[in-house]
Parts: sequence; C-alpha cells; structure tokens
Amino acid sequence: MGIYIDKGNEGFRRIRNSEYVDKSGVIAVVNRTLFTEQSFTCVTRCRRFGKSMAAKMLAAYYDRSCDSRRLFADLQIAGDATFEEHLNKYPVIYLDMTDFTAPGHSDNIVRHIEQELLADIGGAYPDIPVIESDSLMKYLLRVVDRTKVPFVFIIDEWDAVCREHLPGTKSMDEYVGWLRHMFKSVQGVTAFAGVYMTGILPIKKYKTESALNNFVEYSMVTPGRLASFFGFTKEEVQQLAERHGMDFDELEKWYDGYQIGPQPSMFNPNSVMMALREQWCDSYWGKTGATDAVAGYINMNFDGLKDDIIDMLAGGRCLVDPVGFRNDLSQINSRDDVLTVLIHLGYLGYDRHEKECYVPNLEVSDELKNAVKDTGWAEVARALDQSSRLLRATIDGNAAVVAQMVDAAHTENTSILSYNDENSMACVLAIAYYSAHGDYIFHREYATGRGYADLVLIPRKNVTKPAIIIELKYGHSTDEAIAQMRERRYWEKVAHYTGDILLVGISYDRETKTHHCKIERE
Repeated sequence: MGIYIDKGNEGFRRIRNSEYVDKSGVIAVVNRTLFTEQSFTCVTRCRRFGKSMAAKMLAAYYDRSCDSRRLFADLQIAGDATFEEHLNKYPVIYLDMTDFTAPGHSDNIVRHIEQELLADIGGAYPDIPVIESDSLMKYLLRVVDRTKVPFVFIIDEWDAVCREHLPGTKSMDEYVGWLRHMFKSVQGVTAFAGVYMTGILPIKKYKTESALNNFVEYSMVTPGRLASFFGFTKEEVQQLAERHGMDFDELEKWYDGYQIGPQPSMFNPNSVMMALREQWCDSYWGKTGATDAVAGYINMNFDGLKDDIIDMLAGGRCLVDPVGFRNDLSQINSRDDVLTVLIHLGYLGYDRHEKECYVPNLEVSDELKNAVKDTGWAEVARALDQSSRLLRATIDGNAAVVAQMVDAAHTENTSILSYNDENSMACVLAIAYYSAHGDYIFHREYATGRGYADLVLIPRKNVTKPAIIIELKYGHSTDEAIAQMRERRYWEKVAHYTGDILLVGISYDRETKTHHCKIERE
C-alpha cells in the first residue's frame, strides 16, 4: 500500500461501516467512459455534498491492490454489466490536492507533487526504476509500456490550489501548466484508462475556453446524467427519516430545495446525516465554512446585486446567466459572476429551466442571513433581527406594533428596495417577516381563486399557528385592504391548511411616509 498509489479500499470501507446511501451508480457511468474519447471526467459540487466519498468509492472499486467485491456486492453497481470487467483491475493514483496547499508547499507545488508521486509510484514498480531525467508523465508512460496496464488517476479537491493562489502567480501558472501536460496531451490517452477529478469549482477558463477542454464536466449548473448523485433524493431521505424515527417534513424544511438538473428535489447529504445522528435539525452545513467570503462577494453590489440578494431572502427568485463566469473566485466582475459563485458554493439553488437562482432551504437561508449581516447592510440586518417580534405582534393582533415595526423596516432615509408599489412593499414585508420561514411556507402573489393575495404565510405541517394573509395598499387605506380580502374571500384557498386565519391589511401613506395596519381574524 502506497501513499498515493495502491491505497486500497480502507477509505470506502470506513464509509460502508457508517450508514451509507447507495450512490454506486456513478461507477457505471465512469466505467462506460474508460478507454474512450470521454475518459476524462470532472465532477464539481459544493462542500459537504459527498465529493470525497465518491472519489474514495471509485478508488476502492478500481484499485488492483485489494479485493473490494464484498464492499460492493449489495450495492447498485453489482448488478451492472460492467461490474466484473473493471473491478480491482487498475493501478490507482489518488491525489488530494489539499495536501499540497499547506505551508511549505506554496512556492513549489508542482515540484512537490512530481517528487512525491515519482517516489511513491516508483516504489510500486521496483523493476522499473525512476531515472534522474524522469518527469511523472514520462515515468508513467514507461510503466504502461512495460506492464500494458494503464492507470486510473483520481484527483480530489482539484481546485484547492486555485482557491489559494491568484491567477498570474508562479504557483498558479505552474499548476495549470502541469494539469495540461498531464491530461491534455496525447500522452495522457496512453497513460490513463480514465481520469476522475472532483472539487468545488468547474475547470478554470482561460480566455474563451477551459484550461482542460478534453474533460467532460458536471457541475451544480450542468450536472447532466450525474444529477441524482449530487445529493440525497426525496425518496432516499424519506427512507432515512422512517428508519431513524425523524420527521421528514423537518428534514425537508431544513435541507431540501436544490434543483440539480432534472432532479427537482435534492437534499444536502451531510446535513441530513448529521441531523439523523444528532436527532435534531440544525445548520450543520454552515458550521463547516466561513461566511466572510460570501459577505465579500455580495457586498460588491454589482448591478443591483444587493436588491437581488434581499429579494431572494424574502423568497423571491432572480434571473442569472452562469455562462460567462470564468470559474475563478478571484475574478468576479459582474452580478452574474457573484450569483454563479454562490450557486457553485451551495448558497443558492439553480433552476436550469427558468434560468433563475434562489435560496433553497432554511439552513442556507440562515447562513446567507449571517453573511448579509457581515456586509454592513444595517437596515436589512435590523429587519431580520426584529422579525420574530413582528411575527408575534401579528399573531397577537397588535396592529399598532406591526405598523411601527414595518416603519422601522423601511425608514425615511433608507429603503431596502425601491419603494413605489405593492410589489416592493411585499418584498420589504417578506424580509420583515423573515423568522416566520421556520414555521411557515411563504407565497408571494398567491392565487386565491378570485384574485392574488400579496403575501400568504401557510403553517407547515404540525405547526399550530394561524395562517396569515397580508394585503398591501400603496397609497390606499387598511380598510380597503381588509374589504378586498373579504369581498374576494381570500381565505377559502388556505382554509384547509389551518383552523385559524388572520387577515392583515397594511397600507403606506406616501405623504407622511408611514404605515398603518389592521388585523382581523376570519
């Protein structure tokens, strides 16, 4: 067993010793690419979404130095036609690039990679000595020429160097050059049966094309046929919830919401497993990363980005064009770049059909809220912090306090958004009621059968709080708002959700720049 070659299957064995959701189907996809024009694969997804687990699984399956049959016998891949053909047939090189971003490696990353891999791989082939003039690729080609067995090369966290070094620096240029030499040259086809890379960011673009455009790429934006392997599906989480005696609706509220390609409902896998282990839903994903970088991106406020972030926190969606992003965290030049970064980092979901991004779930919403607080957007932070009090005042029927707090959310001198109609009022109100997301499902412009309610808060399953229907009037009275709701019988569409319904009319006086509120129970 080596450090980088013939590591065996211990990594995946530990995964199987824990509770494991079967994602072995990805092996069948990779198997069908081996020895083809599509044998170089790069799969990128956000942190804690199973990147390293997939890499260890592939290594255990292909590694010639071990017998992994029992590890896979009860998994989906065992029934695939390619299972026997490639099981434990190849010398596997497994490289975790985070090992080379530690202090001491930063100035000569490529040299360290080459030296360590040559020493380790050379030890696995004592009859084929490493000579002084050998580069890694040159040595691998001599090994394959002698043994007639090509390598499988797996790189975990391929972009770790890119996240640590700026473009144009010696380390960055050397690393990209090394990747091109290893995987884009004709020699790579001879040396490797297949290459599998994983990381957070898609392969960096230089000028108009990818640095490694011979790779088939799958990402949070373009997951293709690997979409179902990017996280946990609804059916998988339902089975886990039943097995562990947990409320599926709670897990759904906290961790669902990602639309990965054709998969309409994908859960954060790490957070689901943490919640099952602790028997408690919390923001586990957020505890594994800092929000300061996210705050830095959204604080750039390109082209009204601030308004978009706030609108999404309020439950809205924003158009985004992810095509122009250069897959480089140091080159953020537009609103679309920032939103695309947040999609790749997992802070936003992406609807490929509508070309829209959005906040996917409660866990991410809380993390994005913390990032917003770090931006210095004081008026937004105050509204978020006061939202629990506003919800209590609404449920208690305290119209005067509600009006006062809505005024605070939209001050005389600073508005959260351009404040000129009921739609912008609805966004401000959705932010003001932010804390209600824990117990309510939000609907903006909710169809009631005889009209559209501006904002409807429907209690989640097992929540005993009343439903809340809010009608907004810009330049008209609260009496008109309540009358409209009663005349059009807005409550009929939501009556089956709860026994109690509150009708809340909120108006804005353009002259005095103050809000008024009236609350009635239906």
